[in-house]
Amino acid sequence: MIPPLLATRFILALAVLSPYGAFAQQVSSQSASPTAPLSMGGVFQVLLGLLMVLATIAATVWLLKRFPVGRQAMGGVVRVVGGVAVGPRERLVLVEIGETWLLLGVAPGQVNTLHTLPKPADAPKIETLPEPAFSIWLKQAMHRRTEK
Repeated sequence: MIPPLLATRFILALAVLSPYGAFAQQVSSQSASPTAPLSMGGVFQVLLGLLMVLATIAATVWLLKRFPVGRQAMGGVVRVVGGVAVGPRERLVLVEIGETWLLLGVAPGQVNTLHTLPKPADAPKIETLPEPAFSIWLKQAMHRRTEK
């Protein structure tokens, strides 16, 4: 990165040596001024852009929470039932594998089985979407779009 003082001196040298001296002097005087006046339209445009970016981030987070993507949505054999942090880098995680629940102690670099128990009969059933559901929905959406 070029220091501002060195950049200003370079622009001034260009102003003296260049046939476009007036342009270089104008650029030099603009870069040397510590504050440039801001118009309300420019400030509004920057704030509107910032709000749009923040709204996009919030909408993405909401969608990711609303429609789970990953292990649970894929209907795999292993499912994480829950977990809790017991330290800054240690967790207890309850994992379901078929009809068995495992209580795992997870720390950096190691995972230990702490307890094994059968799946409770009154455990809440989490329904997972079948794999082709998205492809069917996509075909229907594309078909509706071509009909219009």
